[in-house]
Amino acid sequence: MTFSIIARDEITGFYGIAVASRFFAVGSVIPHFGRNCAVASQALVNPMWGIAGVQHLSSGMSAADALNTTKLLDNGQSQRQVHMIDQAGKTAAHTGTDCIGWAGHLAEDGVSVAGNMLENEHVIMAMLQYYNDHKKTDFASRMLGAMQAGENAGGDKRGRQSASLTIYRGELFPWLDLRSDDHDAPLDEIERLLAVAQERFIHFTELMGHTNHFSGKADRTEIDAAIKKGNEERHKNGIKSASRATTKT
Repeated sequence: MTFSIIARDEITGFYGIAVASRFFAVGSVIPHFGRNCAVASQALVNPMWGIAGVQHLSSGMSAADALNTTKLLDNGQSQRQVHMIDQAGKTAAHTGTDCIGWAGHLAEDGVSVAGNMLENEHVIMAMLQYYNDHKKTDFASRMLGAMQAGENAGGDKRGRQSASLTIYRGELFPWLDLRSDDHDAPLDEIERLLAVAQERFIHFTELMGHTNHFSGKADRTEIDAAIKKGNEERHKNGIKSASRATTKT
């Protein structure tokens, strides 16, 4: 019922999961993260795979060992589809024999794609090709582009309903967490939300506290300047804000 990509950015070391499905609020049940690892659990979804997988990966276990260890706990593993990425960027994936077709996965160092209830195998092939062909694209756009490539190749054979894009950068909270829970074009909506995030939110995240600096930054000067510069460039190029926010007068 779902197709997804899980990856670690070669440049920044960020971890990300993007997912789409003909299922409500897919972003609430599929992605699971540790500081430097990630798990996507789908098909007849069992969130315990994500919880156990992240625990194993966070302890330093390899993706392959974490997958095999977790598989032993689940009597319904034949109906599960899971892929994960460890602290070294190694991936591992499982597509149960009873997952509804088309179902399968492709896993490489640094990236894995998987899906079930798909139109055909070309969905995940297109996703992986896009991701590997766009190494100079920023990580969030690269992940979303891979998902759009999968959608254009057929996507979920039942239709569209929800999608999400989540990125972590070495903390226990997300750097970016975008969801479209019930929409006729959920990936397009995530693309709009990413554009909104790039206007102000992503700049604002530079002020947030983190493990090595609990208080974060209090001086907004650099952030406000970056936001102003972005607004000026959009205005110069005739690009309107992607936001639907309202302002009280």
